[in-house]
Amino acid sequence: MKIAIVGISGAVGQELLRILEERNFPTNKLVLFGSARSKETKYQFRGVTFSVKELKHNDDFKNIDIAFVSAGAATSKEFATTITKHGTLMIDNSSAFRMDDDVPLIVPEVNPLEAKKTPKRIIANPNCSTIQMVVALNVIEKISHIKTVHVSTYQSASGAGAGGMAELENQMKSIVKGEKPEVSKFQHQIAMNIIPHIDVFTDNGFTKEEMKMHHETRKIMNSDIDVCATCVRIPILRAHSESIWIETENPVSVEEANRAFYTADGIVLTSYPKYPMPLFVSGRDEVFVGRVRKDFSNKCGLTFWVVADQLRKGAALNAVQIAELLV
Repeated sequence: MKIAIVGISGAVGQELLRILEERNFPTNKLVLFGSARSKETKYQFRGVTFSVKELKHNDDFKNIDIAFVSAGAATSKEFATTITKHGTLMIDNSSAFRMDDDVPLIVPEVNPLEAKKTPKRIIANPNCSTIQMVVALNVIEKISHIKTVHVSTYQSASGAGAGGMAELENQMKSIVKGEKPEVSKFQHQIAMNIIPHIDVFTDNGFTKEEMKMHHETRKIMNSDIDVCATCVRIPILRAHSESIWIETENPVSVEEANRAFYTADGIVLTSYPKYPMPLFVSGRDEVFVGRVRKDFSNKCGLTFWVVADQLRKGAALNAVQIAELLV
C-alpha cells in the first residue's frame, strides 16, 4: 500500500504515524503533507527519515492508495477533490463529510461493511466522543434495542489537539509560579477548572459537539436512537470519559450486560470495585467500560462508565482500523 498522512504535525497526525508503525501497517511508500509552515520538517518512520511536503492542488496523490487526513474541516473540504481525483481513498478525521449521505461514517466494531460503500472515495472518521460511546452501545443493542441515551462527557485537552494540550500544561506551570494563566485555545481557563462548552452553541441551546453525538450515533448504528448529550472539557491531557444512561426496549440485567461487554471486541470490562480512569487508559487502544448498574427508577434503564484514549481509539487508531478493514 502507498499511503499519505495530511496534517502530520498535529496531535492526531503524530499518533497516526506511531500507530501505523506499531501495527506494522502494510505500506511500501509513505508521503507526509502539511502546511507551508511545516514544509521540510523531518519525521522518522521505521528507521527512515521523511520530509513533509506542502499540501497543494496538484497531482501529488496520483499514486497514493489511502490518505489519512487530519488537518481540519476547512482543509478537508478544500482538498477533497485534489486528494481523491486519481482514486485515492480519503479517510477523513474532520467533521466535513460525516453527515454526507454518500460518505460512510465508520467504527469498525459497529458497521464495518459500510466501509466498502465509497462513491466519493471518502470515509469519515466519527467524532471522538461518539466513537467510544457507540462501541459500548452496540454491545447492548445486540441484546435489546436502545431507545434513548443520556450522556455526560468529560473530555480531555487532547480533544482540542496539540494546542489544547500545550495550553493546559502552560496554564498549570503559570499557576505554580503564581502567574496569571493565558487563555487562547479554550473559552476559559482550563487548568483547575471545567468548561461545559465544547464547540459552538446552536439555536437549540446544545453545542455542535453535543449534536454530533446525536446525529452521528444514529447514522453509525442505523437506528432511531435518541441521544441527549452534555459535553464538558476537563483539565487532563488525554482520554475522554463518559457517564452513559440508556433505556432499552426490554430490560437488560447487569449480568447480561457484563457478559456482553466481557466478550466484545475492542472492550475491556473493569469489574466492581475497580473502574477505568483516564490516567491508566491513556495510550491504550481499547474502550474501557466499568460501573455497570441498573437504574432502580426504570426497569429498562442501565448506566455505565466509559473511558478511551481520544487520540488513539477516538481518532488515529479508528482511522487505521478502517484502512485495515479494506486492506
